[in-house]
Amino acid sequence: MKTKGGKNIYGASVGMLMLETKFPRIPGDIGNANTWPFHMHFEPVTGSSVNKVVRFKAEGTLDEFIKMGKRLIAKGVDAIATNCGFLIIFQEELTEALGVPVFSSALIQHNLIQQTLPKSKVPGILTFSKESLTSEYLEAANIPLDTPVVGMENIGAKEFYTGILEDLDEMDFDLCREEMIEAALKLQRENPNVGAILCECTNMPPYAEDIYKATGLPVYNIYTGVTWFQQSVRPRRFDIKDF
Repeated sequence: MKTKGGKNIYGASVGMLMLETKFPRIPGDIGNANTWPFHMHFEPVTGSSVNKVVRFKAEGTLDEFIKMGKRLIAKGVDAIATNCGFLIIFQEELTEALGVPVFSSALIQHNLIQQTLPKSKVPGILTFSKESLTSEYLEAANIPLDTPVVGMENIGAKEFYTGILEDLDEMDFDLCREEMIEAALKLQRENPNVGAILCECTNMPPYAEDIYKATGLPVYNIYTGVTWFQQSVRPRRFDIKDF
């Protein structure tokens, strides 16, 4: 049987465009390879700091994201994801330039989540920065502008927010967990119509179970999105012999 080639690397169907960071990434974080139940190929994007992407709309980095995306595709990946929810503003440009499926942000899941809820309920968003998550980002993801949002910049001791924004070498993840639970409970308490929680920030998945236990609400994030996304380009093979 002949097997078709043409790629440089095989077995990694999704390539991840990474911000340039050095803060620690624990299991569950998008940048920890052990997070994923499949092979993930990572490519850092030069000049894309958290500060620049979150506070300054990733100004001047689009060409580099496209360049690194094409590099991943040339190596053999079949689809592209990114490791910051604020890159939703590049969704259209990346898709057009790269020519493969692109999952730029956990926020893409919003409308799908809404359809799982009764009309009286809506998804609420936990974001790295509510101040930065302006209408431009919500509109890019087709999210209603009145969607409930809580940001991490005003929660607790700001261990999570400061550690990531300032790209610190050390972080207290027990404190981060406490802050994440506090933020989720604040979102639920202030918005009784929230029926599910969508985490914009790609560093939030390690705390998904804690959020669920604290609120009792379904929790969605970049992990739920990209695992679904990966199945589209690497579908599971089912064997009738297993019946």
